[in-house]
Amino acid sequence: MTEVVARDIGIDQPSADAAARISDASRDALHLMMGVQTALLQEMMFAGYEMFDHARTEMHLLAECSSKIASAHSVGDVRTMWAECSRHQLDYIRRDTDRLLRHGEQMIETATKLFGSGSQS
Repeated sequence: MTEVVARDIGIDQPSADAAARISDASRDALHLMMGVQTALLQEMMFAGYEMFDHARTEMHLLAECSSKIASAHSVGDVRTMWAECSRHQLDYIRRDTDRLLRHGEQMIETATKLFGSGSQS
């Protein structure tokens, strides 16, 4: 009788280990899916804010440029204002590109943490 009990315990142990591994895998998959959903939602919010900010800044630059050109009294003044407005536009493009590149670096770090966390466990 003791042999049967020992054999049954030996059978139950692997199934308990398998259930624990399946439970861990399910938990890890759930964490991964929640992380991906959070990252996607944050990206959609970032894109919306960026589009709004970009449009607002472009409108401000255009209004500033048009008011400066309208206040110019000669062709030389128009050239000077146009050069100044072009410099402002290029500075804005540089800052916007730098901000987007920093955001790309942050997204790479986030993805690395998200997908790297499962291999560390």
